[in-house]
Amino acid sequence: MPSPSPIMSEPIRVLVTGAAGQIAYSLLYSIGNGAIFGKDQPLILVLLDIPPMMGVLEGVLMELQDCALPLLKDIIATDKEEVAFKDLDVAVLVGSMPRREGMERKDLLKANVKIFKSQGTALDKYAKKSVKVIVVGNPANTNCLTAMKSAPSIPKENFSCLTRLDHNRAMAQVALKLGVTARDVKNVIIWGNHSSTQYPDVTHAKVKLQGKEVGVYEALKNDSWLKGDFVSTVQQRGAAVIKARKLSSAMSAAKAIGDHIRDIWFGTPEGEFVSMGIISDGNSYGVPDDLLYSFPVVIKNKTWKIVEGLPINDFSREKMDLTAKELTEEKESAFEFLATA
Repeated sequence: MPSPSPIMSEPIRVLVTGAAGQIAYSLLYSIGNGAIFGKDQPLILVLLDIPPMMGVLEGVLMELQDCALPLLKDIIATDKEEVAFKDLDVAVLVGSMPRREGMERKDLLKANVKIFKSQGTALDKYAKKSVKVIVVGNPANTNCLTAMKSAPSIPKENFSCLTRLDHNRAMAQVALKLGVTARDVKNVIIWGNHSSTQYPDVTHAKVKLQGKEVGVYEALKNDSWLKGDFVSTVQQRGAAVIKARKLSSAMSAAKAIGDHIRDIWFGTPEGEFVSMGIISDGNSYGVPDDLLYSFPVVIKNKTWKIVEGLPINDFSREKMDLTAKELTEEKESAFEFLATA
């Protein structure tokens, strides 16, 4: 006789915006199959996109149904915020206005402030106050800050933006250079903005070589690469993928979103920290308050804490300040638009 199936927990409601787009297409299956929230966590998956994309979204919905995933209790496809944001446990905000050719960063900011103000307001009004909000759509840090400011009743700590893709890129570059796998590299840091000013820092990173953990600088003995090509490769990687693929990163972005959410949900491994964009209030690294800045964090009980007390050398200081300056400028522009949006 087959054993009775275990009692399933209550389903959680997970929203993915921009759900007809290519990042979502790479992400939705791994949410639905339990790779992110666990193999015994039932889900209600909510898919939001704009009215012109509803035909495509219908096709995505059909495919998700055809995957016959046992954890999916329900799948809702909608173009209405009041439907999409209701009673959410997790909101993954992937959809944003992409940068088109000839578009100034300021135009991009203006269009996105409107979107993320609207979605922040909808979160405030309809979602659970415990909702975890992960912003992917670029400019991710400032979009996340806009959503957070527009949802004053949800704790600021519940908002984060994705710099895990940059973090994974940095780990991969070190692993490739040393001929090990990414599993052997830990504690790289992405400081600042998810833009070409971000600072991938391996000063505190460790690598396992011949069964023994050593510092990355010590292992590589190649400071000029670590301060030069390594930094620029990680900073420019998104553009390099677009140039090669004629499309932006989707598979690697979806994998990073999964890593980011899984760490929020289940915590970070002992002795390891990861990078995510979070509110900078009260940090000990001299980053101005009220910015959405990427820091090294450890996570426990679904709550992140900045890793404090890491020594910062002059090279790092300069890079960390540069990306903070860009974020401050972006924030000022966004807040001008926010006042009139």
